[in-house]
Amino acid sequence: MRTRNILLACGLAIILIGVTAAVTYSLAQSNDEQLEEYQGTDREYLSFDQIDHLTHDIELPESMTFCGEEVPLDLFFVRERLERELIINTYRHSTTLLTLKRTTRWFPVMEPIMEQYGLPEDFKYLAMIESELTNAVSSSKAVGFWQFLESTGKEFGLEINKEVDMRYNVEKETVAACKYLKESYRKFGSWTASAAAYNGGNSRISRTIEEQRVDSYYDMRLAEETQRYVFRILALKLITENPEKYGFQIGDNGWYQPFEYNIVTVTESIPNLIDFAYEQGTNYKMLKYFNPWLRSNSLTVSAGKSYDIKVPAGKFAKTHKPMRSKE
Repeated sequence: MRTRNILLACGLAIILIGVTAAVTYSLAQSNDEQLEEYQGTDREYLSFDQIDHLTHDIELPESMTFCGEEVPLDLFFVRERLERELIINTYRHSTTLLTLKRTTRWFPVMEPIMEQYGLPEDFKYLAMIESELTNAVSSSKAVGFWQFLESTGKEFGLEINKEVDMRYNVEKETVAACKYLKESYRKFGSWTASAAAYNGGNSRISRTIEEQRVDSYYDMRLAEETQRYVFRILALKLITENPEKYGFQIGDNGWYQPFEYNIVTVTESIPNLIDFAYEQGTNYKMLKYFNPWLRSNSLTVSAGKSYDIKVPAGKFAKTHKPMRSKE
């Protein structure tokens, strides 16, 4: 009886091993087939030049500037730090690609404001690395394209309360960023140092200059995030100015178009923004999409105050379902 049980156990073990091997082989074959299919698809979508590009190093420019200030590429550590960020952002395909596509929608909004306030145009690349040109919210509760904390936003004139948060208003937050960066420039006399201070803080950069007895960002020893910060901006500048060189090919219809809208100036409180949206020929979703600074379902307008609300127009006014009135 004991011998029979042993033989039965051995037989079951052999069967189990055989089934496991068969399943493993089948899965491996399936994976190989999927890989071959994927690789074949890749080759259909990528030209030979693109495949060749993906296997090669990144070429650095011979020279470049930030806000008219020379980047000292003759220093080995400057070249290597720039190369690092350029490689990271070049091969960070999906995120960099989406950020590039947004530039055609948002740069035309930001550039005239920056020109009006005397801020060099290169600072638009700072917004790219801060938020990827979205109304992002960080773990530290910094908000918007320019990532203002609530206290800093209020300090630079942004209205922030339960109903309204102008950090989500690209135009108004860009104005606040211009004021902040120009204040830093008055302190340091360098746009590059001002960019670093946007990340590290004015007091930290001032303390570094005093303690280390240097006046150039490139000579400062800083926290790793701030040490990388300007080089990330430089990398996005290079990629944005010549996306094809770094492997990003976007068709004419692939770039996001600027929003079309009409402005409705509101001088009285709106008890229900859903009703207001339908009165304006749109819906609540689109109203909030075009005006993300509206943070509630209502809007209180104090005496003597007004708000400009964007109402989608042109092709952006189209919605999935016909408009309807509240019954």
